[in-house]
Amino acid sequence: MSRALLPVTLVDYGVGNLHSIAKAAERAGARVTVADRLDDLLAARCLIFPGVGAFDAVMERLAPVRVELADRLRGGVPCLAVCIGMQILFERSEEGVAPGLGLLPGTVRRLRHPKLPHMGWNTVAHDGDPAFDGIPSGSYFYFVHSFAPDPGPGTIARTDYGGAYASAVRAGGTLGVQFHPEKSSAVGALVMRNFVDRAGREAQP
Repeated sequence: MSRALLPVTLVDYGVGNLHSIAKAAERAGARVTVADRLDDLLAARCLIFPGVGAFDAVMERLAPVRVELADRLRGGVPCLAVCIGMQILFERSEEGVAPGLGLLPGTVRRLRHPKLPHMGWNTVAHDGDPAFDGIPSGSYFYFVHSFAPDPGPGTIARTDYGGAYASAVRAGGTLGVQFHPEKSSAVGALVMRNFVDRAGREAQP
């Protein structure tokens, strides 16, 4: 008997192309619905925050449900947060002035490197979190960003670009990745598969 597809709600910030992340999740065993209304986020069994947008623009979009959404994530609703999606898990960002979701403490900072954005392949040194099952530490993933949090509470992987930063974080059922799994070839597909498999076991009915 085939496994039932995991229902995943993809958050639409109102900017960017959601197609590639949706297709990556579908290939990993998810049934993806793009959220048409903010209320849909509060009813979702599993969420994906895509990696497109600027900090303030994203948080302005989410502001009406910011507190309730953060409470749902703290309550264990599985979530994959990519790039800017990972950054909004923190309290604030140097990119803007709006408050983040505050799921993790700290500030997202501008990368300390003369060449920005950080665009291309770089290594990810992880600590063995299940998100990286089957992936050797030091594998290459694809990045496009100029901001990232310093390593701190919740950090499960690090990357160096003008200094070390957190390239993956975990807060309960929420997995944040600064790289783009949908653009990271086989290792990215495996991160997505690991997330969908775990979320399928943990998603609330």
